Amino acid sequence: QVHLVESGGGLVQTGGSLRLSCAAFGSIFRIDTMCWYRQAPGKQRELVADIASGGSTNYSDSVKGRFTISRDNAKNTVYLQMNSLKPEDTAVYYCYSEVTILHMDQLHGLDYWGKGTLVTVSS
Repeated sequence: QVHLVESGGGLVQTGGSLRLSCAAFGSIFRIDTMCWYRQAPGKQRELVADIASGGSTNYSDSVKGRFTISRDNAKNTVYLQMNSLKPEDTAVYYCYSEVTILHMDQLHGLDYWGKGTLVTVSS
């Protein structure tokens, strides 16, 4: 089994910064794309940023220029540096990873979600 554990959420004032971390634990053969999603109250979950195993990144228009996604493949960890935070960034942030595991001498591609970490930006 694989578990994703997020950390780094909290309460911050408008204009402040936070850094989220998500570490993957378990019988991991390889981690491909790693992503951050968020879900604000009453809204659908949306993709914030993603990063491929080679390091290429994509961002939603709403966070481009303010957030930076990065990863440490040796630690199976993805980060989200969030700067210039706005009240509309308030949400539960979820980590998502495409993981390949080795089971019964076969490789299996599976998707995993973390439980989320709350980010609250006060005005």
